[in-house]
Amino acid sequence: MSTPPVREQFLVISALGPNAMELTNVLCRASHENRCAVVSTRLSRHGEFSALVLQISGNWDALARLESSLPSLAKKHSFSVNVIRSGNADSRPQALPYVAYVSSVYRPDILNELCQFFIDHHVELENLTCDTYQAPQTGGTMLNATLTVTLPAGTQISWLRDQFLDFADALNLDALIEPWRPQNP
Repeated sequence: MSTPPVREQFLVISALGPNAMELTNVLCRASHENRCAVVSTRLSRHGEFSALVLQISGNWDALARLESSLPSLAKKHSFSVNVIRSGNADSRPQALPYVAYVSSVYRPDILNELCQFFIDHHVELENLTCDTYQAPQTGGTMLNATLTVTLPAGTQISWLRDQFLDFADALNLDALIEPWRPQNP
């Protein structure tokens, strides 16, 4: 009789700090020193601060050691940290990844309107980036958003695309939705 494999466990760490490189270095080093592995990470700058989110894998003991070391590391390196235990993402082999690109004059309700559209159509959000900038010609505030979404199996893609473009037209958004493609094919 063979021993069943150890179930991989995960921590999701979110951290905010003023120095992006130090923040990333400290958390990746702590993960390695505690015999854990960085599965995925995202870093973005927001004003004076950077936000880093990491998914860390390891056995229960290694994750517990890493988790207990984080408060003192955060204090020593002047960043804030939140941690939560997580399972692995559910496999959705029939789901279809798509990317929606949106540009428009900035309005505070655009993101929640976009999210509501996708909620109403049972589409899951995988990734979101949104930036604002000043238009060079008019000086008005503009918004660019990129939403990576997962369409449920059985979605009639042409119908959803038409619905999305009608929705975007009604809100005066310049929008496009297309299949997701790997960045480095």
